[in-house]
Amino acid sequence: MPDSAQKPPPAAHTPPLAMPKRSGIGLNVAVQIFLALALFAGINRLNYYHYWRWDFSPSQDYTLSQATLNTLNSLSRDVQIYIVFGRDSKVYGEVQSLLEEYHLHGRKRVKVRSIDPVRDIERAEQLKADTGLSLAQSGVLVRCGVNKRFITEEELVIRESGTSTNKQIIEFRGEDAISSAIISVVEGRVKRFYYVVGKGSRSDAALSDAYNAALDLGKQQNFEVVQANLSEISNIPTDADGLLILGARYDLSEREIKMLDDYWKSKRAGVFIMLDPGGETARLSAFLNANGVRPRGDRVLTAESTSTGARKEFTVLAEFMEDVPFIRHLASSAMTLSGQSESLELRDQDTALKEQSINVQPLIRASPRFWGERQFLEELPVVDEEDTLPPIYLAASIERGAVHDESQRADSSRMVVVSNSTLLDKQTMLAVNRDFVAAGLNWLMNRESNIGITAKPKRSYRIQLSSRQHELIFWVTSITLPGIVLGLGFMVWASRRAG
Repeated sequence: MPDSAQKPPPAAHTPPLAMPKRSGIGLNVAVQIFLALALFAGINRLNYYHYWRWDFSPSQDYTLSQATLNTLNSLSRDVQIYIVFGRDSKVYGEVQSLLEEYHLHGRKRVKVRSIDPVRDIERAEQLKADTGLSLAQSGVLVRCGVNKRFITEEELVIRESGTSTNKQIIEFRGEDAISSAIISVVEGRVKRFYYVVGKGSRSDAALSDAYNAALDLGKQQNFEVVQANLSEISNIPTDADGLLILGARYDLSEREIKMLDDYWKSKRAGVFIMLDPGGETARLSAFLNANGVRPRGDRVLTAESTSTGARKEFTVLAEFMEDVPFIRHLASSAMTLSGQSESLELRDQDTALKEQSINVQPLIRASPRFWGERQFLEELPVVDEEDTLPPIYLAASIERGAVHDESQRADSSRMVVVSNSTLLDKQTMLAVNRDFVAAGLNWLMNRESNIGITAKPKRSYRIQLSSRQHELIFWVTSITLPGIVLGLGFMVWASRRAG
């Protein structure tokens, strides 16, 4: 019989699959549940320790300033911060959010704890016993070792003026106060600047503005400002970390210049000078010239003839020098100097100065369209041979001492000279002016690690609405907008029924 006629072998019988036992199903489900829980716990743990935060507020209200971040990054000791506030306080939320940022950026050096003196009576009493403070007011306690500082609630805010007993908060200055307190408890002492008085100013308001601005910077950067009349003392106090000569209108006497020169030639001296171009300060100018900076006595301006007549501009648009470390963070910022400024001649390559270990560096340079004009009273000044052509320098730093030996550089004497007296005027002071002065003062105190863009105050604004505006808001929010939504819903419903 041929092979093609052979029948195929019968197919093998496949037994039906046995149903899994209940124990197997239960074990499978248990394993799946365990793996799901492990995955859930692992993801949450990973998310707890590794996450990103973004501040989408228009003015970056919840982002710490660069100066504060630099302070936190340079901490070498642990800092404990206690929030001693009742939960019903109007600024408790602001303080808690701010200190969360300190904790997150403190490289585990900053520990933050919250104590409600009303609800956490036992913990509050223990804190009183540990610190010796009464804690009679709400506030923030900052500790580092045995050093401590308590910041009251009123130091964190600025309230509206007036005679009302319930003054509204118009400004929150928590970052300034807390950063200053951290610097204070870590360093163990408050730095001190002496503010020279008795030499006049352009006006009483200008004198007050400069002094108040120095006080305000002191609160932020942890130094105190003490007034000193050089005619009433025999030498610069030994506890001086710096000397402020801001917009002096009248000259120092020969005895006072000798005091200044003796202080400058000591170790770790610091001097911040704002020159008034209209002042009569020949001896002070000679002192600066001996140290490599000569005020020229001209006026920095730009002038042109226009269709409406001559235009003369004394307000100077300037820029910061990029190669100076302590103002490098300001290099991308433009600066405007109001009032009048004079140009500075810098002898930064003078061999005699280098032999005295005196190093001069420019800090601020005017825009190229400005020049130093001698005949600045003319209606339309023009550039001639006696004038100073760009580059025009408006500020300089002077360092005297071991400027090339980093191990001894903290013992050097430092000076900042600005050829403008309106830098701290309340009406014209910009945030960048404040940042520049803060950087200069920190440099004088050998606090390079704290230099950066300073904290900006968080302000509150009240909007006064008329009865007509209240009525308009009511109709828009209560009638018009709900009516539009209702109308759109009806249109959708009608179109679906028609379809």
